[in-house]
Amino acid sequence: MNPLNEYEQRQVAEAIARVERRTDAQLVTVLARRADDYAYLPLFWAAVLALAVPGLLQWLLGWPGMRGLLVANVVLFIGLCLLLRNPRLAAVLIPVALRRWRASSLARQQFREQNLRNTAGGTGVLIFVAEAERHVEILVDPGIDRHFDAQARAMIVARLAEQVRQGRTLQGFVECIEACGELLCEQVPRTHGRNELPNRLVILD
Repeated sequence: MNPLNEYEQRQVAEAIARVERRTDAQLVTVLARRADDYAYLPLFWAAVLALAVPGLLQWLLGWPGMRGLLVANVVLFIGLCLLLRNPRLAAVLIPVALRRWRASSLARQQFREQNLRNTAGGTGVLIFVAEAERHVEILVDPGIDRHFDAQARAMIVARLAEQVRQGRTLQGFVECIEACGELLCEQVPRTHGRNELPNRLVILD
């Protein structure tokens, strides 16, 4: 995952500006490198396996003895903690449902923190990507929701998610913004000249 440079971030900002010249919708884009560091999961799995494996052997085979069981617990825990410091190996232990939940929670948090709930007429639109989780969401205020067809939104999200998976995050953002603009300029055309929110890509490292 290569970070977008200033020029690429400016391309996203310019795409937002072009869309907002034709609609009252206020677009904000957020790119999170990852929704969580999941640092607690390797420790959790190391503790579970360090307790379960020697205990299972002792129950099935009568080995090791009680003193050996305690030693095995400690040694296995330390060994697994060191082994699971490898990010690729640790990533295998992160459930998909947990990844999705953390990414979705962060999207809703960003919707609040980027002031999208405070736009005049409820016209906020958040395009959110959690890159490590390959998770994409488009969240909208009530003023937009009734004009933004759910099926069309799902198609736009699916297209952006596919481009993120292919490593084409910049192109995905720009195309997503333009696709949203095509729908919004017809349903929520521009009636005022104010720009309530910054036209920039918010990057969460």
